[in-house]
Amino acid sequence: MAAEDIAFASAAELTGLYSSGKLSPVEVTSALLDRLDALQPELNAFCVVDHEGALEVARASEARWRAGSPLSPFDGVPATIKDLMLMRGFPTRRGSYLIENAPDTEDSPAVARLKEAGAVILGKTTTPEFGWIAIGDSPLTGITRNPWNLDRTPGGSSAGAAAACAAGIGVFNLGSDGAGSIRIPSSFSGVFGIKPTFGLVPAYPPSPMGLLSHHGPLCRGVADAAAMLNVLSRPDPRDPYALPLPAGDFLAGLDDGVGDWRIAYSPDLGYAKVQPEIATACAAAAKQFAALGADVEEVGKIFDSPREALLTLWGAGAARIIAGIPAEKLKQCDPSFLAVAEAGARIGAVDYLGADLARNALGRTMGAFHQTYDLLLTPMMPVPALPVGEDLNDPSDEHWVDWSPFSYPFNMTRQPAASIPCGLTSDGLPIGLQIVGPLHGDAKVLRAARAFETTQPARRPPI
Repeated sequence: MAAEDIAFASAAELTGLYSSGKLSPVEVTSALLDRLDALQPELNAFCVVDHEGALEVARASEARWRAGSPLSPFDGVPATIKDLMLMRGFPTRRGSYLIENAPDTEDSPAVARLKEAGAVILGKTTTPEFGWIAIGDSPLTGITRNPWNLDRTPGGSSAGAAAACAAGIGVFNLGSDGAGSIRIPSSFSGVFGIKPTFGLVPAYPPSPMGLLSHHGPLCRGVADAAAMLNVLSRPDPRDPYALPLPAGDFLAGLDDGVGDWRIAYSPDLGYAKVQPEIATACAAAAKQFAALGADVEEVGKIFDSPREALLTLWGAGAARIIAGIPAEKLKQCDPSFLAVAEAGARIGAVDYLGADLARNALGRTMGAFHQTYDLLLTPMMPVPALPVGEDLNDPSDEHWVDWSPFSYPFNMTRQPAASIPCGLTSDGLPIGLQIVGPLHGDAKVLRAARAFETTQPARRPPI
Protein backbone atom coordinates (compact mmCIF):
# COMPACT_ATOMS: atom_id res chain seq x y z
CA MET A 1 0.00 0.00 0.00
CA ALA A 2 1.45 3.36 -1.03
CA ALA A 3 2.41 5.83 1.69
CA GLU A 4 -0.17 8.35 0.41
CA ASP A 5 -2.91 5.72 0.64
CA ILE A 6 -1.86 4.83 4.18
CA ALA A 7 -1.95 8.49 5.16
CA PHE A 8 -5.60 8.91 4.21
CA ALA A 9 -6.92 5.44 5.09
CA SER A 10 -9.74 5.12 7.61
CA ALA A 11 -9.50 3.20 10.86
CA ALA A 12 -11.67 0.40 9.44
CA GLU A 13 -9.54 0.15 6.31
CA LEU A 14 -6.35 -0.10 8.35
CA THR A 15 -7.62 -2.71 10.79
CA GLY A 16 -9.09 -4.74 7.94
CA LEU A 17 -5.62 -4.88 6.42
CA TYR A 18 -4.10 -5.71 9.81
CA SER A 19 -6.54 -8.61 10.19
CA SER A 20 -5.75 -9.98 6.74
CA GLY A 21 -2.01 -9.61 7.25
CA LYS A 22 -1.66 -7.33 4.22
CA LEU A 23 -0.43 -4.43 6.34
CA SER A 24 0.95 -4.12 9.84
CA PRO A 25 0.65 -1.48 12.57
CA VAL A 26 4.43 -1.07 12.42
CA GLU A 27 4.34 -0.26 8.70
CA VAL A 28 1.55 2.25 9.22
CA THR A 29 3.18 3.88 12.23
CA SER A 30 6.52 4.15 10.45
CA ALA A 31 4.88 5.69 7.39
CA LEU A 32 2.93 8.23 9.43
CA LEU A 33 5.91 9.18 11.57
CA ASP A 34 7.86 9.80 8.37
CA ARG A 35 5.00 11.95 7.09
CA LEU A 36 4.83 13.80 10.41
CA ASP A 37 8.56 14.52 10.34
CA ALA A 38 8.35 15.78 6.75
CA LEU A 39 5.36 18.08 7.33
CA GLN A 40 6.09 19.30 10.85
CA PRO A 41 8.48 22.09 9.75
CA GLU A 42 5.68 23.57 7.62
CA LEU A 43 2.63 22.82 9.76
CA ASN A 44 3.98 22.96 13.32
CA ALA A 45 1.12 20.68 14.39
CA PHE A 46 2.98 18.81 17.14
CA CYS A 47 4.64 19.88 20.37
CA VAL A 48 5.64 16.30 21.34
CA VAL A 49 6.45 13.41 19.00
CA ASP A 50 6.95 9.98 20.59
CA HIS A 51 8.81 8.05 17.90
CA GLU A 52 10.11 5.27 20.15
CA GLY A 53 6.95 4.87 22.18
CA ALA A 54 4.70 4.77 19.11
CA LEU A 55 6.80 2.11 17.43
CA GLU A 56 6.91 0.04 20.62
CA VAL A 57 3.11 0.11 20.89
CA ALA A 58 2.82 -0.67 17.16
CA ARG A 59 5.05 -3.74 17.54
CA ALA A 60 2.89 -5.01 20.40
CA SER A 61 -0.24 -4.38 18.33
CA GLU A 62 1.24 -6.24 15.37
CA ALA A 63 1.92 -9.26 17.57
CA ARG A 64 -1.67 -9.24 18.83
CA TRP A 65 -3.12 -9.08 15.31
CA ARG A 66 -0.88 -11.96 14.22
CA ALA A 67 -2.10 -13.97 17.20
CA GLY A 68 -5.72 -13.10 16.40
CA SER A 69 -6.21 -11.33 19.73
CA PRO A 70 -6.39 -7.54 19.21
CA LEU A 71 -7.32 -5.47 22.24
CA SER A 72 -10.21 -3.89 20.31
CA PRO A 73 -11.45 -3.51 16.73
CA PHE A 74 -9.19 -0.43 16.57
CA ASP A 75 -5.98 -1.88 17.92
CA GLY A 76 -3.01 -0.26 16.14
CA VAL A 77 -4.88 2.80 14.81
CA PRO A 78 -2.65 5.92 14.95
CA ALA A 79 -3.86 8.70 17.24
CA THR A 80 -2.87 12.16 18.42
CA ILE A 81 -3.58 13.94 21.71
CA LYS A 82 -4.24 17.66 22.16
CA ASP A 83 -1.80 19.17 24.63
CA LEU A 84 -4.53 20.01 27.12
CA MET A 85 -4.89 16.34 28.13
CA LEU A 86 -2.55 14.47 30.46
CA MET A 87 -0.38 11.77 28.91
CA ARG A 88 1.81 9.76 31.25
CA GLY A 89 5.52 10.31 30.75
CA PHE A 90 5.19 13.59 28.85
CA PRO A 91 4.51 17.17 29.95
CA THR A 92 1.17 18.82 29.31
CA ARG A 93 2.18 22.45 28.94
CA ARG A 94 -1.10 23.77 27.52
CA GLY A 95 0.73 26.05 25.12
CA SER A 96 2.06 28.14 28.01
CA TYR A 97 5.38 29.01 29.60
CA LEU A 98 3.51 29.09 32.90
CA ILE A 99 3.37 25.28 33.01
CA GLU A 100 6.53 23.50 34.10
CA ASN A 101 8.19 21.08 31.69
CA ALA A 102 7.55 18.07 33.94
CA PRO A 103 6.19 14.70 32.77
CA ASP A 104 2.65 13.69 33.69
CA THR A 105 2.24 10.78 36.10
CA GLU A 106 -1.17 9.70 34.81
CA ASP A 107 -3.34 9.74 31.69
CA SER A 108 -6.50 11.76 31.22
CA PRO A 109 -9.56 9.51 30.81
CA ALA A 110 -9.73 9.81 27.02
CA VAL A 111 -6.02 9.10 26.69
CA ALA A 112 -6.35 6.06 28.95
CA ARG A 113 -9.26 4.72 26.89
CA LEU A 114 -7.30 5.08 23.64
CA LYS A 115 -4.34 3.25 25.13
CA GLU A 116 -6.60 0.47 26.45
CA ALA A 117 -7.98 0.03 22.92
CA GLY A 118 -4.43 -0.36 21.57
CA ALA A 119 -4.25 2.96 19.73
CA VAL A 120 -0.77 4.04 18.70
CA ILE A 121 -0.24 7.56 20.02
CA LEU A 122 2.10 9.47 17.73
CA GLY A 123 2.40 12.56 19.91
CA LYS A 124 0.74 15.64 21.35
CA THR A 125 -0.70 18.40 19.21
CA THR A 126 -0.43 22.15 19.60
CA THR A 127 -2.94 24.49 21.21
CA PRO A 128 -3.05 28.23 21.86
CA GLU A 129 -2.29 29.16 25.45
CA PHE A 130 -4.73 27.26 27.71
CA GLY A 131 -6.95 26.73 24.66
CA TRP A 132 -8.36 30.23 25.07
CA ILE A 133 -8.69 31.31 21.43
CA ALA A 134 -9.89 29.91 18.11
CA ILE A 135 -6.59 30.19 16.23
CA GLY A 136 -3.39 28.15 16.39
CA ASP A 137 -0.92 30.64 17.88
CA SER A 138 0.90 30.01 21.15
CA PRO A 139 3.71 31.88 22.92
CA LEU A 140 5.27 28.49 23.73
CA THR A 141 4.99 26.64 20.41
CA GLY A 142 4.55 29.40 17.83
CA ILE A 143 2.13 29.35 14.89
CA THR A 144 0.36 26.22 13.63
CA ARG A 145 -0.60 26.41 9.95
CA ASN A 146 -3.42 25.09 7.80
CA PRO A 147 -2.61 22.28 5.32
CA TRP A 148 -5.00 23.84 2.79
CA ASN A 149 -3.05 27.10 2.78
CA LEU A 150 0.03 27.61 4.94
CA ASP A 151 -0.73 31.33 5.21
CA ARG A 152 -3.99 30.51 7.04
CA THR A 153 -4.71 29.27 10.54
CA PRO A 154 -6.19 25.78 10.96
CA GLY A 155 -8.41 27.28 13.68
CA GLY A 156 -8.29 26.49 17.36
CA SER A 157 -7.97 25.68 19.99
CA SER A 158 -7.58 22.09 18.70
CA ALA A 159 -5.22 23.56 16.12
CA GLY A 160 -2.59 20.87 15.82
CA ALA A 161 -5.22 18.12 15.97
CA ALA A 162 -7.06 19.58 12.96
CA ALA A 163 -3.88 20.21 10.99
CA ALA A 164 -2.55 16.71 11.65
CA CYS A 165 -5.90 15.18 10.73
CA ALA A 166 -6.30 17.12 7.49
CA ALA A 167 -2.70 16.45 6.47
CA GLY A 168 -3.06 12.67 6.73
CA ILE A 169 -1.03 12.14 9.91
CA GLY A 170 -3.49 11.18 12.67
CA VAL A 171 -6.52 8.93 12.17
CA PHE A 172 -8.01 9.37 15.65
CA ASN A 173 -7.34 12.92 16.88
CA LEU A 174 -8.40 13.91 20.38
CA GLY A 175 -9.51 17.50 20.88
CA SER A 176 -11.54 19.62 23.27
CA ASP A 177 -14.24 22.24 22.76
CA GLY A 178 -15.08 24.97 25.27
CA ALA A 179 -16.64 27.46 22.84
CA GLY A 180 -16.03 25.82 19.46
CA SER A 181 -12.50 24.42 19.74
CA ILE A 182 -13.25 21.14 17.95
CA ARG A 183 -15.76 22.45 15.42
CA ILE A 184 -13.97 25.69 14.43
CA PRO A 185 -10.72 23.98 13.38
CA SER A 186 -12.68 21.14 11.79
CA SER A 187 -14.46 23.70 9.62
CA PHE A 188 -11.33 25.69 8.78
CA SER A 189 -9.31 22.52 8.07
CA GLY A 190 -11.87 20.49 6.15
CA VAL A 191 -12.30 17.55 8.55
CA PHE A 192 -15.16 16.13 10.62
CA GLY A 193 -15.29 16.99 14.30
CA ILE A 194 -17.94 16.43 16.93
CA LYS A 195 -18.43 18.03 20.32
CA PRO A 196 -20.36 15.29 22.11
CA THR A 197 -23.02 15.76 24.75
CA PHE A 198 -21.32 17.10 27.88
CA GLY A 199 -20.12 14.20 30.03
CA LEU A 200 -20.27 11.56 27.30
CA VAL A 201 -16.46 11.63 27.17
CA PRO A 202 -15.16 11.80 30.77
CA ALA A 203 -12.64 14.54 31.50
CA TYR A 204 -9.94 14.96 34.13
CA PRO A 205 -8.52 17.27 35.39
CA PRO A 206 -11.67 19.41 35.29
CA SER A 207 -11.60 22.38 32.95
CA PRO A 208 -11.60 25.88 34.47
CA MET A 209 -14.32 26.57 31.90
CA GLY A 210 -16.62 24.21 33.79
CA LEU A 211 -19.68 22.91 31.95
CA LEU A 212 -18.60 24.61 28.72
CA SER A 213 -15.74 22.21 27.96
CA HIS A 214 -16.24 18.93 26.08
CA HIS A 215 -13.70 16.35 24.86
CA GLY A 216 -14.19 14.64 21.51
CA PRO A 217 -12.81 13.46 18.15
CA LEU A 218 -11.54 15.12 15.00
CA CYS A 219 -11.37 12.64 12.13
CA ARG A 220 -11.37 12.59 8.34
CA GLY A 221 -14.58 10.54 8.24
CA VAL A 222 -17.75 10.19 10.28
CA ALA A 223 -17.32 6.45 10.85
CA ASP A 224 -13.89 7.06 12.38
CA ALA A 225 -15.41 9.59 14.78
CA ALA A 226 -18.18 7.15 15.72
CA ALA A 227 -15.59 4.44 16.33
CA MET A 228 -13.54 6.83 18.41
CA LEU A 229 -16.58 7.76 20.51
CA ASN A 230 -17.17 4.08 21.20
CA VAL A 231 -13.74 4.06 22.82
CA LEU A 232 -13.82 7.46 24.51
CA SER A 233 -17.27 7.19 26.10
CA ARG A 234 -16.35 4.52 28.62
CA PRO A 235 -16.81 5.89 32.16
CA ASP A 236 -14.03 7.08 34.43
CA PRO A 237 -14.46 7.58 38.20
CA ARG A 238 -12.37 10.75 38.19
CA ASP A 239 -15.14 12.72 36.44
CA PRO A 240 -18.22 13.21 38.64
CA TYR A 241 -20.11 14.59 35.61
CA ALA A 242 -19.42 11.54 33.42
CA LEU A 243 -22.50 9.96 31.87
CA PRO A 244 -23.24 6.24 32.17
CA LEU A 245 -21.82 3.97 29.49
CA PRO A 246 -23.98 4.40 26.36
CA ALA A 247 -26.35 1.50 25.77
CA GLY A 248 -25.62 1.28 22.05
CA ASP A 249 -22.76 1.29 19.57
CA PHE A 250 -22.27 4.58 17.71
CA LEU A 251 -21.42 2.63 14.56
CA ALA A 252 -24.73 0.73 14.68
CA GLY A 253 -27.29 2.28 12.35
CA LEU A 254 -24.79 4.85 11.13
CA ASP A 255 -25.87 4.32 7.51
CA ASP A 256 -29.63 4.30 8.16
CA GLY A 257 -30.13 7.82 6.81
CA VAL A 258 -32.43 10.69 7.76
CA GLY A 259 -35.65 9.73 6.00
CA ASP A 260 -38.73 11.41 7.53
CA TRP A 261 -36.69 13.40 10.04
CA ARG A 262 -37.68 17.01 10.67
CA ILE A 263 -34.62 19.20 10.25
CA ALA A 264 -34.39 22.96 10.72
CA TYR A 265 -31.89 25.12 8.88
CA SER A 266 -31.04 28.56 10.23
CA PRO A 267 -28.74 30.54 7.94
CA ASP A 268 -27.84 33.08 10.63
CA LEU A 269 -29.57 32.20 13.96
CA GLY A 270 -31.11 35.65 13.61
CA TYR A 271 -27.96 37.55 14.55
CA ALA A 272 -24.91 36.28 12.63
CA LYS A 273 -23.28 37.79 9.54
CA VAL A 274 -22.19 35.16 7.00
CA GLN A 275 -20.00 35.70 3.95
CA PRO A 276 -22.10 35.15 0.80
CA GLU A 277 -19.98 32.32 -0.60
CA ILE A 278 -20.29 30.39 2.66
CA ALA A 279 -24.00 31.14 2.99
CA THR A 280 -24.60 29.72 -0.50
CA ALA A 281 -22.64 26.52 0.20
CA CYS A 282 -24.39 25.89 3.52
CA ALA A 283 -27.85 26.55 2.06
CA ALA A 284 -27.09 24.02 -0.69
CA ALA A 285 -25.93 21.53 1.96
CA ALA A 286 -29.19 21.98 3.86
CA LYS A 287 -31.15 21.28 0.67
CA GLN A 288 -29.16 18.08 0.27
CA PHE A 289 -30.82 16.75 3.43
CA ALA A 290 -34.17 17.17 1.71
CA ALA A 291 -32.83 15.11 -1.18
CA LEU A 292 -31.88 12.48 1.40
CA GLY A 293 -35.51 12.25 2.50
CA ALA A 294 -35.72 14.65 5.42
CA ASP A 295 -38.33 17.38 5.86
CA VAL A 296 -36.13 20.49 5.90
CA GLU A 297 -37.53 23.83 7.05
CA GLU A 298 -35.70 27.14 7.09
CA VAL A 299 -36.01 29.01 10.37
CA GLY A 300 -34.66 32.34 11.53
CA LYS A 301 -34.12 33.51 15.07
CA ILE A 302 -34.31 30.79 17.72
CA PHE A 303 -32.79 32.70 20.63
CA ASP A 304 -31.08 36.00 21.33
CA SER A 305 -27.31 35.99 21.02
CA PRO A 306 -25.86 34.60 24.27
CA ARG A 307 -22.55 36.40 23.66
CA GLU A 308 -22.44 38.39 26.89
CA ALA A 309 -23.31 35.41 29.08
CA LEU A 310 -20.66 33.33 27.32
CA LEU A 311 -18.00 35.99 27.79
CA THR A 312 -18.84 36.22 31.49
CA LEU A 313 -18.46 32.46 31.96
CA TRP A 314 -15.36 32.37 29.74
CA GLY A 315 -13.72 35.37 31.41
CA ALA A 316 -14.23 33.92 34.88
CA GLY A 317 -12.64 30.66 33.72
CA ALA A 318 -9.64 32.51 32.28
CA ALA A 319 -9.24 34.39 35.57
CA ARG A 320 -9.25 31.11 37.46
CA ILE A 321 -6.39 29.82 35.31
CA ILE A 322 -4.01 32.58 36.38
CA ALA A 323 -5.26 33.02 39.96
CA GLY A 324 -2.30 33.12 42.36
CA ILE A 325 0.41 33.27 39.68
CA PRO A 326 2.98 36.02 40.40
CA ALA A 327 2.73 39.10 38.18
CA GLU A 328 6.34 38.75 37.04
CA LYS A 329 5.66 35.28 35.64
CA LEU A 330 2.49 36.44 33.89
CA LYS A 331 4.65 38.56 31.58
CA GLN A 332 5.31 35.32 29.64
CA CYS A 333 1.60 34.99 28.76
CA ASP A 334 -0.14 35.84 25.52
CA PRO A 335 -1.09 39.50 26.23
CA SER A 336 -4.56 39.04 24.76
CA PHE A 337 -5.25 36.06 27.02
CA LEU A 338 -3.96 38.01 29.99
CA ALA A 339 -6.33 40.89 29.18
CA VAL A 340 -9.30 38.48 29.09
CA ALA A 341 -8.22 36.91 32.38
CA GLU A 342 -7.73 40.26 34.09
CA ALA A 343 -11.17 41.41 32.97
CA GLY A 344 -12.57 38.09 34.17
CA ALA A 345 -11.14 38.69 37.63
CA ARG A 346 -13.44 41.68 37.96
CA ILE A 347 -16.59 39.64 37.35
CA GLY A 348 -18.70 39.38 40.49
CA ALA A 349 -20.43 36.27 41.78
CA VAL A 350 -23.88 37.73 41.09
CA ASP A 351 -22.98 38.39 37.43
CA TYR A 352 -21.46 34.94 37.08
CA LEU A 353 -24.59 33.28 38.47
CA GLY A 354 -26.71 35.44 36.16
CA ALA A 355 -24.70 34.16 33.18
CA ASP A 356 -25.16 30.60 34.39
CA LEU A 357 -28.91 31.15 34.61
CA ALA A 358 -28.84 32.49 31.03
CA ARG A 359 -27.00 29.31 30.03
CA ASN A 360 -29.72 27.25 31.71
CA ALA A 361 -32.47 29.20 29.96
CA LEU A 362 -30.79 28.69 26.59
CA GLY A 363 -30.75 24.96 27.27
CA ARG A 364 -34.47 24.99 27.98
CA THR A 365 -35.11 26.89 24.75
CA MET A 366 -33.23 24.31 22.73
CA GLY A 367 -34.89 21.47 24.60
CA ALA A 368 -38.26 22.84 23.50
CA PHE A 369 -36.94 23.40 19.96
CA HIS A 370 -36.01 19.74 19.65
CA GLN A 371 -39.52 18.69 20.57
CA THR A 372 -40.31 19.82 17.02
CA TYR A 373 -37.06 19.26 15.13
CA ASP A 374 -34.73 16.28 15.17
CA LEU A 375 -31.75 18.42 14.20
CA LEU A 376 -30.66 21.99 13.61
CA LEU A 377 -28.33 22.90 10.73
CA THR A 378 -26.33 26.14 10.56
CA PRO A 379 -23.17 27.32 8.88
CA MET A 380 -20.28 26.33 11.13
CA MET A 381 -18.12 29.38 10.47
CA PRO A 382 -19.33 32.57 8.78
CA VAL A 383 -15.83 33.24 7.42
CA PRO A 384 -13.06 31.05 5.97
CA ALA A 385 -9.82 30.37 7.81
CA LEU A 386 -8.17 33.60 8.96
CA PRO A 387 -4.65 34.59 7.89
CA VAL A 388 -2.04 33.39 10.38
CA GLY A 389 -1.18 35.86 13.09
CA GLU A 390 -4.63 37.47 13.07
CA ASP A 391 -7.13 36.94 15.87
CA LEU A 392 -9.93 39.23 14.69
CA ASN A 393 -11.69 38.97 11.34
CA ASP A 394 -13.20 42.45 11.10
CA PRO A 395 -12.38 45.87 12.58
CA SER A 396 -15.71 45.78 14.41
CA ASP A 397 -14.78 42.56 16.23
CA GLU A 398 -13.93 42.93 19.91
CA HIS A 399 -13.29 39.26 20.72
CA TRP A 400 -12.69 36.10 18.70
CA VAL A 401 -16.21 34.86 19.50
CA ASP A 402 -17.48 37.66 17.26
CA TRP A 403 -16.34 35.68 14.22
CA SER A 404 -17.63 32.36 15.57
CA PRO A 405 -21.27 33.14 16.41
CA PHE A 406 -22.56 29.62 15.67
CA SER A 407 -20.27 27.65 17.97
CA TYR A 408 -20.52 28.77 21.59
CA PRO A 409 -24.33 28.64 22.11
CA PHE A 410 -24.16 24.85 21.96
CA ASN A 411 -21.39 24.66 24.53
CA MET A 412 -23.69 26.56 26.84
CA THR A 413 -26.53 24.09 26.20
CA ARG A 414 -24.22 21.01 26.43
CA GLN A 415 -25.74 19.59 23.22
CA PRO A 416 -23.90 17.45 20.67
CA ALA A 417 -22.80 19.48 17.66
CA ALA A 418 -20.58 18.62 14.73
CA SER A 419 -18.86 20.30 11.80
CA ILE A 420 -18.78 18.47 8.48
CA PRO A 421 -17.12 19.71 5.26
CA CYS A 422 -19.62 20.95 2.68
CA GLY A 423 -17.46 22.67 0.06
CA LEU A 424 -14.57 24.97 -0.73
CA THR A 425 -14.40 28.71 -1.25
CA SER A 426 -13.19 30.14 -4.56
CA ASP A 427 -9.79 30.46 -2.84
CA GLY A 428 -9.78 26.73 -2.06
CA LEU A 429 -10.48 27.02 1.67
CA PRO A 430 -12.83 24.56 3.41
CA ILE A 431 -16.42 25.39 4.36
CA GLY A 432 -18.16 23.57 7.21
CA LEU A 433 -21.81 22.85 7.98
CA GLN A 434 -22.84 22.54 11.64
CA ILE A 435 -25.22 19.75 12.70
CA VAL A 436 -26.73 20.20 16.16
CA GLY A 437 -28.66 17.45 17.91
CA PRO A 438 -30.78 17.29 21.05
CA LEU A 439 -29.09 16.63 24.37
CA HIS A 440 -27.88 12.98 24.32
CA GLY A 441 -28.68 12.80 20.59
CA ASP A 442 -25.08 12.08 19.56
CA ALA A 443 -26.08 9.06 17.47
CA LYS A 444 -28.53 11.23 15.52
CA VAL A 445 -25.84 13.79 14.75
CA LEU A 446 -23.46 11.08 13.58
CA ARG A 447 -26.12 9.39 11.45
CA ALA A 448 -27.07 12.66 9.75
CA ALA A 449 -23.43 13.54 9.19
CA ARG A 450 -22.79 10.16 7.63
CA ALA A 451 -25.79 10.52 5.32
CA PHE A 452 -24.54 13.91 4.15
CA GLU A 453 -20.96 12.65 3.83
CA THR A 454 -22.06 10.09 1.24
CA THR A 455 -23.12 12.94 -1.05
CA GLN A 456 -19.77 14.71 -0.94
CA PRO A 457 -16.68 14.26 -3.12
CA ALA A 458 -13.36 13.36 -1.54
CA ARG A 459 -11.38 16.52 -0.74
CA ARG A 460 -7.71 16.59 0.27
CA PRO A 461 -5.47 19.54 1.00
CA PRO A 462 -2.72 20.26 -1.53
CA ILE A 463 0.10 19.70 0.94
